[in-house]
Formats: sequence, structure tokens, C-alpha cells
Amino acid sequence: MTTAFDPVDLAGKRLANRIVMAPMTRSRAYGPGAAPTPEMATYYAQRASAGLIVAEGAQPSVVGQGYPNTPGLHSPDQMKAWQHVTDAVHSAGGVIFAQLMHTGRIGHPSLLPDGLTPVAPSPIAATGKVFTPEGMRDFVTPRELTEPEIAGTISDFAQAARNAIAAGFDGVELHGANGYLIHQFLSTGANQRTDGWGGSVEGRVRFAAEVTRAVADAVGPHRAALRISPANAYNDIAEGDHRTTYRALVEAVEPIGLAYLHLMEGTDRELTLELRDRFSGVFVLNPHTPGGITHAGELALVEDGTADMIAFGGLFLANPDLPARLATGGPFNNPDPATFYGGDERGYTDYPTLN
Repeated sequence: MTTAFDPVDLAGKRLANRIVMAPMTRSRAYGPGAAPTPEMATYYAQRASAGLIVAEGAQPSVVGQGYPNTPGLHSPDQMKAWQHVTDAVHSAGGVIFAQLMHTGRIGHPSLLPDGLTPVAPSPIAATGKVFTPEGMRDFVTPRELTEPEIAGTISDFAQAARNAIAAGFDGVELHGANGYLIHQFLSTGANQRTDGWGGSVEGRVRFAAEVTRAVADAVGPHRAALRISPANAYNDIAEGDHRTTYRALVEAVEPIGLAYLHLMEGTDRELTLELRDRFSGVFVLNPHTPGGITHAGELALVEDGTADMIAFGGLFLANPDLPARLATGGPFNNPDPATFYGGDERGYTDYPTLN
């Protein structure tokens, strides 16, 4: 019987265990130019006993930033700063993937330079507010991406993936979940396009599939991964017939040969099992749990074959040595509500975000 403490091959590496540190927005890129800070290197190195660390979302372009102090992966200074992070993790024996997160319509012009406005598949504002240096502000109506801009955005993702590998990351996860740009294209609510990038299931899936292929071509499919969250309404996302959408998406990316598929689960375990069967690579699961925090009991999902790896968020904030504590059954520190918001993936510093 396979357990969460058995090794697994991923991205050409032998991981020590099947425990994943989930990506969590920390907003600690206080330096100029959205560059990572030394505190971030310490934070990730402390958690290097995870089989795999997926770093907090990094924007692939300037306009992809939706929260204050989130890091980028689009400039030489950012790459140089990330190198300190990846060096620290590797020195501690860890493996770390970057996560590329373009927030799309989730953001505000005050967070962007040079008069830029958030962009999206369609000019439809999300309901809700976003934290800015001036406090909480309503989401604005985003500017609809033109077809040439869509091509340029795909190129931005691919270049950011190259930057990540050059900065020492072992691979790249694309954030296709939680209401950000890739998820917005999948959504029947946020995507009201009538061209080849919307309308039909094939049209809505197209952007996610093409970004994934472009990143796999840029860095190698064994170093590329995708994260999804079917039927997740966060950030005002509506997904009519989500099962059909995600079947089509997995069918589109399955031939690429990705390092893994990372599913942030809702209440539809039946779909989780179906997508697990449809995807032949490593299947990472952030399981749906009451209260939103993944606990030790979820490791049984590796033993029964539901997943190949299990992602933990909040417990990794409170327990940097989490794999050792899981192996002995605890004790566990509880996540502090002052630094953790609402669920397994919801980490924040001064305000709530979801990554």
C-alpha cells in the first residue's frame, strides 16, 4: 500500500514524500519592483521537508498583479531575488515550483502603474472589494482583452515560466483556479465572448489549454503543472455545467504530459474521482474538508488511491516541520486567525486573499 510518506517521481526528481505545501499569498514582496525579500527565503527554507513546495502566486506581467506586495516573475530583479529563495530551499533539501498567477479582473488600477486597468475575457466587473493601499475598494470593470492581447498574455506566461526556471525553480504551476484570469476564461459568467475564446465549452477551455501548452513548450512538460478548482464560486465566478467544462479541459491538457494536475476540491468528490481517472500523470489533491483546513486524516486519500499527493496550506503556516508531525500524529499548532483566512489555501499578512 502506498502512503503519503513514500517517495514519488516528479519533474525528474525523486520527492521524499507525497506531502505538498500549497501556494498561499503572503504579500511579503515589500521591496522595489515586486521582488521577493530575504524573509521569503527563510519562510520557504523552513518548510523544505515538504515533498513539494508550491510558492505563492507570482504575476507573469505588470498588469497581472491584483494585490499589494505580491511578487512578480517578469523582471531581472525579480528573478535575482527569487534565486535566493530557491537556493535556500535547495540547500535545505527541498523541491520548489513557482506558481504563475495572473489575477485578471481581480485587482484595482491603484495597484498598477502607468494608468493600467485590470484586464479580463469580458468587461464584466466582479462583485466584491479588493484591498489596496487606500483601503478596501470595489472591483472595477476590467478592459476586455483583444485577440492579439490574448496571444501576448500567453507569451507572458511562457516567458515568466522561463524566468522561473532560470531563477532556480524546479518547475511551474499555472494558477487556473479561484477566480483569477485562467479561471475567468473557463467561467460562463466572467467570459461572455462570442469569438473563439468563449461561447462554447471548447472556446472557454481554449485559453487554459493554450497557456498550458505554451508553458510546457517553454520549460518542458515535465516541469509544467496546472491547478484548477471546479465549481469554485470565489471571486464571483459562475460555472454552468462545470463537469462538462473540466472534462473538456483535462482532455485537452492530458496529452501534454504535465508534471501534475492540482485540484482544489469543492463538494463534488464524484468529479474529483473522474478527473483523477482521466489524468494519467501525478494527481495532487487539496481535498474538501469541513472548516476548510486539511488535517492528518486526509493522508488516507493517498492510501486509497484517490490522489498521489495531498496539499496542506494552513497547517504549514503553523507547523513548518509538518511532514514530521504528520508522521508521528502531532502535536500540531493551530493556524492563527491573525495570519490565516478561512480555509486551507487562504494565507495572508494584513488582509484576506485566496491563492
